Amino acid sequence: MLPLLLIAGAAGANLAFLGLGSVFDYPDVLAKPAQEVLTQFHANQFVISALFLLLAASAALMAPISTNLAKRTNNPGPIVPLGIAAAAVQVIGLMRWPLIVPFVDDPDTFHALSTVLGTVIGETIGYALTAAWTFLVARRSGLRAIAWPAAALVATGVLIPLGVPGADLANFLGYVLWTAWLVALTIKIIRTARPRRALQAA
Repeated sequence: MLPLLLIAGAAGANLAFLGLGSVFDYPDVLAKPAQEVLTQFHANQFVISALFLLLAASAALMAPISTNLAKRTNNPGPIVPLGIAAAAVQVIGLMRWPLIVPFVDDPDTFHALSTVLGTVIGETIGYALTAAWTFLVARRSGLRAIAWPAAALVATGVLIPLGVPGADLANFLGYVLWTAWLVALTIKIIRTARPRRALQAA
């Protein structure tokens, strides 16, 4: 079950990012004026909304992934609450696109929604919680050489609202590395499970 969740999370996030980058110029589009963002969104809102739903679903998988990971360690610590919190805030931020933005035409309203649901909740808090969760899981499951740099780069996302140069690129690279870590973690879990099955069958 856990390997499937990890692969689904990594694959879903990458497919959504690739699709959004292609049809919506995401995330660079967020730096454009609100009216321009709305115009681009409404021009292809059904496809864009579907891709944000996929991205939100991938983020939501952090919750069941966390509960499954906790079952594999004697001292899970705050892995589960951190994972659930990280999943929740990201889903809240992302779901504004398919649920609210299609009905918004006013740039000021859109800017307020993007600031509260996007920048503050979904992104800033989401980046911090995801980075902390990744660091903690890596301490207990290994693969720190991949996970800890990924967590550090993801955490740079909290600097994006402050206008720190390069923070957005560092955050993007962090998520690429983060999904690679999910795949590597999947491979490790599968490999460690094989000897146990062999012993049980003996």
